Amino acid sequence: MVGLIYIYKVSGENELNITLKEWMVEADIMSLQSAMESGRISSEELTLAYIDRIREINPLINAVLELNPDAIDIARSLDAERKERGSRGKLHGIPILLKDNIDTGDRMHTSAGSIVLANSIAAKDAFIAAKLREAGAVLLGKANMTEWSNFMSSRMPAGYSSRGGQVLNPYGPGELFVSGSSSGSAAAVAANLAAAAIGTETAGSIVGPAAQHALVGIKPTVGLASRSGIIPISINQDTPGPLARTVADAAILLGAIAGWDEHDTLTEVREEAACLDYTAFLDASYVSHARIGIPRPYYEHLDEERLAIMEDAIAALKREGATIVDNIPLPVEYSNWNQGVVGYEFKQGINAYLSRLDESSPVHSLTELIAYHRDHAEQTLKYGQDTLEQSESVMTKEQYEQEQASYKERARRQGIEYLMKRERLDALLLPGDADGKYMAARMGYPLICVPAGYSANGIIDEDGDSTKGPFGVIFSGLAFSEPTLIKLAYGFEQATRHRIPPKL
Repeated sequence: MVGLIYIYKVSGENELNITLKEWMVEADIMSLQSAMESGRISSEELTLAYIDRIREINPLINAVLELNPDAIDIARSLDAERKERGSRGKLHGIPILLKDNIDTGDRMHTSAGSIVLANSIAAKDAFIAAKLREAGAVLLGKANMTEWSNFMSSRMPAGYSSRGGQVLNPYGPGELFVSGSSSGSAAAVAANLAAAAIGTETAGSIVGPAAQHALVGIKPTVGLASRSGIIPISINQDTPGPLARTVADAAILLGAIAGWDEHDTLTEVREEAACLDYTAFLDASYVSHARIGIPRPYYEHLDEERLAIMEDAIAALKREGATIVDNIPLPVEYSNWNQGVVGYEFKQGINAYLSRLDESSPVHSLTELIAYHRDHAEQTLKYGQDTLEQSESVMTKEQYEQEQASYKERARRQGIEYLMKRERLDALLLPGDADGKYMAARMGYPLICVPAGYSANGIIDEDGDSTKGPFGVIFSGLAFSEPTLIKLAYGFEQATRHRIPPKL
């Protein structure tokens, strides 16, 4: 398998004999699709190649938690279907990884990174997992993640789970930050262990890892893609979304997972937005007509190199014709947020999810989970569980509803929507590590991260060179503005092309 020769034509002239394993590194989804459609490779061969690469590379970065034991059979079946009836579309036969908090009704486990649920097998697919299967994707495996989506302990480092250990950044394993609970999904895609992956975000867990791994990450508007069958934190903030190496690949995945779900009432908000082919918005020329706001308070924490990356990004957008509106003030969403609101939602959501697990599960409620951890502290409590314990004692339903209503009213009158409409903005431009991503999370608004450069962090590698860590920019917009954000991200990507694969 590893030695399979793929004949690659360069500009229709020269032919290079390289292995499939070499060719697929950094290959985008449409290149893979074209190769399968022409018969040059099969989904089975591609899936085997990714599995082989995972076995080789994953021990260095600990990004993939488990492989789907049925992946090769699924790929083989999709190959036969392609020959007999044709392709289902852009994802037919494409291997995709899922974050470990997304249910799959197969032989893979769903544990949110917790050793407590290491043997838990879901009764059925999450809505988005079923959508991906319907689109013809090969669900390759589950990605490691921050345990319980980083809602377990205030001391737990990003990317750690009791079941999977510590995710490492392939650009500097053990040295560079991985960021966010979808760090396993990001590290795997950055290291070319799958064509793309699905992560989830409550506040920064898709776009944060994307920024640190030179990836494109889309955090959709809450309600664009269903959360049913996903281990929850917040009913008003949770959303799944794609992590990919290009804006085009992320757009393909976004279209595949979007859709109305009767089990998630928030997907009814803008049903027509879920019917879009988001690749239709890969329009690089749109940047020349855009007005982009720069909220400078979110830039104040940046060191010299990261600030230079942001200034270069602003300059690149200007060169493409964008109108830059500098020194935008902070919206009101940045402050006055009660953390008890998310704690209340987590308790409700996790109790509902755990209660549905079968009798073989050792826990069926938050109370039982906390107790199990205490009884098995050596295996489960390396970093404690103060966040879980605090979630047991949260505000009442009445307090929660009052706080939600008050916050949303303030946000409408003085928040990001008011600010963007006043300044006639298409988007805000944020640093990839800025707290600004949280204001979008609190309102359920979309974000898209794009690679923007690399900054030295002072680490010297064995060759005497300074290790460079990726850094991304984030475009932030209003609800269901994904078409606009994709246009801006694509225009920026095509103008700058900052993505460089890690050297592993």
